[in-house]
Amino acid sequence: MSDTNLARFRAAVAAGLAHLESRRQEVNDLNVFPVADGDTGDNMALTLRAVLDELDRLQGSNGGARTIDEIGREEIVQSVTRAALLGARGNSGVILSQLIRGAAEELVSRPGELVDPTLIGAALAHGADRAYASVREPAEGTILTAARAMASRIATDVAHAPGSPRLGADADARVQDLAIASTLEAAVEAGQDAVKRGPDLLAVLREAGVVDAGAYALTVIVAGVVAALRGDEPPDLDHHAPARVTHPEHSSSTYRYCTNFAVTGRALSPGRFITALEAIGDSVLVVGDSVTLKVHLHTDRPGAAAAVFEGVGELCRFDVADMRVQVSERAARLSGSAPRNGPARGGSDGRGSQNGPAPGERDGGAPPNGPARGWGEARASPDARAAGTSDGGAAHEGRRAWTSDGRGRARGGESGPGRPGAPASVRCRAVAAVSGDGVAGLLEELGVLAVDGGPTLNPSTYELLAGIHEAGAEEVVVLPCSPNVVMAAERAAELSEKQIAVVAATSQQAGLVAALAMDSQRGLQENVRAMERALEGLRTGAVAPAARADAQGRFAPGDAVGFIGEQVVAWGEPAATLRAVLRGLGDGAELLTVLAGEDPPLELHELEPLLGGELSAELELRHGGQPTYWWLLAAE
Repeated sequence: MSDTNLARFRAAVAAGLAHLESRRQEVNDLNVFPVADGDTGDNMALTLRAVLDELDRLQGSNGGARTIDEIGREEIVQSVTRAALLGARGNSGVILSQLIRGAAEELVSRPGELVDPTLIGAALAHGADRAYASVREPAEGTILTAARAMASRIATDVAHAPGSPRLGADADARVQDLAIASTLEAAVEAGQDAVKRGPDLLAVLREAGVVDAGAYALTVIVAGVVAALRGDEPPDLDHHAPARVTHPEHSSSTYRYCTNFAVTGRALSPGRFITALEAIGDSVLVVGDSVTLKVHLHTDRPGAAAAVFEGVGELCRFDVADMRVQVSERAARLSGSAPRNGPARGGSDGRGSQNGPAPGERDGGAPPNGPARGWGEARASPDARAAGTSDGGAAHEGRRAWTSDGRGRARGGESGPGRPGAPASVRCRAVAAVSGDGVAGLLEELGVLAVDGGPTLNPSTYELLAGIHEAGAEEVVVLPCSPNVVMAAERAAELSEKQIAVVAATSQQAGLVAALAMDSQRGLQENVRAMERALEGLRTGAVAPAARADAQGRFAPGDAVGFIGEQVVAWGEPAATLRAVLRGLGDGAELLTVLAGEDPPLELHELEPLLGGELSAELELRHGGQPTYWWLLAAE
């Protein structure tokens, strides 16, 4: 292949990826080992996509006219190997990256040789060896077994081929493609046999009634390559049913987060770090070379995993997935139940106290804010909050358009991901920190992924990273919804390999207003600008019970304390305090929103007659469910 255009190699990789994409969900639904988190197809597709993107970079802007000789086999191998390594996620993605690495190393070790069935067999064998070596305790019945079976089949066929199995140096491209296709088709047959034997070799597969997802995905990829080489349909592959939900499934009851990141530096040695990582997690994989490592593990402490590499090199491409969420979503999908609502991950880890700082002592910082379940009973008429105009007549982002059933929708009636009417894919999505079931429900109705920050609204960097992973878009806006979360959000943005922007929505009320300006089909920066415009005229307030007596003697424990922004402006009885804060916020406002907390002294239905007659602005009442604060308030 020394005189061949790189586009031929790219076409083979693209076909393998396309065939995997066509069965990606089937692969995901087979995934029960090592954890039934339903992401094997996703992880292997991401690895191949990284390789394809790197090949596009190598081809440059001239449409792929460069030959392999012009670029150099060694540069291609090094670039593709590194791309696969950095793009890998999860066990399956990392193992696939090592198959690619081993095969590439074999190809570059034979300069001048034409790529033919013999060299393909040697490359796949070396790839299988690399993959086995990357796993501390290799399990048979998995992708490892399938890769070795495929390599063994090629070696056997080459050994028993009549005459010389090598292609002559003068073999044209078509002859070469067909020879490699026949070789790989036989490998696919052997891979299918290995896939079917998997349950006999691995008890967890047998108990769940499935074959191994990674092994099956490998045969799908290679079948796609055969199709590209022949210019025909892929070889027939059996389809496999997912585990019935009544069957046992393996799940990680020990660790929560699937954690992946890269380390770049000098004189790196993968084996040096394994023991320290195994002390804080399992499914540990550390692979790479002296300058780049890819790390994968399951752990409850992603930060501790990162700390293992302090002073060693630079960490990048952080990806954290919440396996409990993945397992529950997979189970819901396979059982046909409705998608879950509420915060994306729990804050029930005992973080912080149920009681926030004493009102009256927060003059130096904005009050905390919290979340809600469902929209509650809407008061707005169907035409309420019709879009105004700005920017030369464009619809102003951030205005509500309530439907007659009182449920809010983003501009244009857009449905969020995962709900009926949602687009098949989204370009950009928002992730917000929340505290309380109601605010979470409001945000998720708008397509925002809510990350539960617990009663103190203080999620960690790695909980935010898990939310970014789950968002399902490569462009993500993070809404901190508290000044205390801004630094964690900015750190998550730095660590993530996705395109991330942090919008300065520092209260839950601001998070909701920003979410209303979100359009999942717009680009990241356009959404950021729309959200920032929506927040320009926002004023916020809150009413909460005092946790302790005020040093200035203004209120006693349990009295209502009202804020506008960061300042205490009223105190005393709940109703009077709420009226005072709303009067202060309502000056010049068109819309006043009240989010009721989890246990307010007055129910929502009691507020309308109490407040409606004395306010010129339209009043919107919603359940927020936030702890600590009786009412969160917003004026637009």
